[in-house]
Amino acid sequence: MRILTGIQPSGVPHLGNYFGAMRQVCDLQEKGESFLFIADYHALTTNPEPEQLRERILNLTLDFLACGVDTEKTVFFRQSAVPEVCELMWILNTVTPLGFLERAHSYKDKIAKGFLPNNGLFSYPVLMAADILLYNANLVPVGKDQKQHLEITRDLAIKFNNEYGEIFTIPDGYIPDQVAIVPGLDGQKMSKSYNNTIPIFGKEKALRKTVMSIVTDCKGLEEPKDPESCNVVALYKLFASETELNAMKEKYRAGNYGYGHAKQELFEKMWEFFAPMRTRRAELEANLDFVEELLRKNGEKARAAASITLDKVRSAVGLK
Repeated sequence: MRILTGIQPSGVPHLGNYFGAMRQVCDLQEKGESFLFIADYHALTTNPEPEQLRERILNLTLDFLACGVDTEKTVFFRQSAVPEVCELMWILNTVTPLGFLERAHSYKDKIAKGFLPNNGLFSYPVLMAADILLYNANLVPVGKDQKQHLEITRDLAIKFNNEYGEIFTIPDGYIPDQVAIVPGLDGQKMSKSYNNTIPIFGKEKALRKTVMSIVTDCKGLEEPKDPESCNVVALYKLFASETELNAMKEKYRAGNYGYGHAKQELFEKMWEFFAPMRTRRAELEANLDFVEELLRKNGEKARAAASITLDKVRSAVGLK
């Protein structure tokens, strides 16, 4: 089984990134051949400043390695180290019905949120399809917001295979229900687009302040509260054992337990959970030459695998 996923270097990784993708990658690398890429071509759709993009790519590399990506088991590379993906995207564009892209929820959502429309943003699902199909991935861990894009990938693979022969593997998605959507500070899906994120790394004081800003209702300290509708509890259950979670819920229902108390418990759990990863990240940051060489070697591995698929595609469509 070949597993593939990617993540954009669009800012500081947050809890939604970790539980929705990063942890899945680390768990799944034990179950098959794993490919993981930093989606820097995708990041260009929002026209970031070049220096900012370079900094984000480096930081995301450090974050993934610190969180447990094992480069003996996972080919970890920059998307832009494999230019073959752009050629495959163009070929897939020629078999992509316009309606597929016009119906994409993610594009509509970003435009509604004020993003300036560009063709890169519009054709994002085709580049994502090329990312996946280039490596003949069987399993693709994605968040629920990317489910439609994965369905487009499957549709394009089937359409291409029907027209040109059995070239592409039809990928399946992997979306664990219990962590498919991580709530943000305001209760919406945690997303940089909504400015409601909790970073996985950062200074203790700043992170505590962020956790204490989670939106709750206005019930007073002494009043009973509903744990099932509370953002703090929803986040706490990501870190707590069942016994610890049930204990917090009991305190909510009993009263004389404030949201500030719950937020403090959440912060302490988060800080403890990520402690070993903070240590590993500091070690990597002190040895950036090692990190860059690791990415270079992995890029060569990824490109070798991509070339095999692209040769078959070029032959199938008459370019070779």
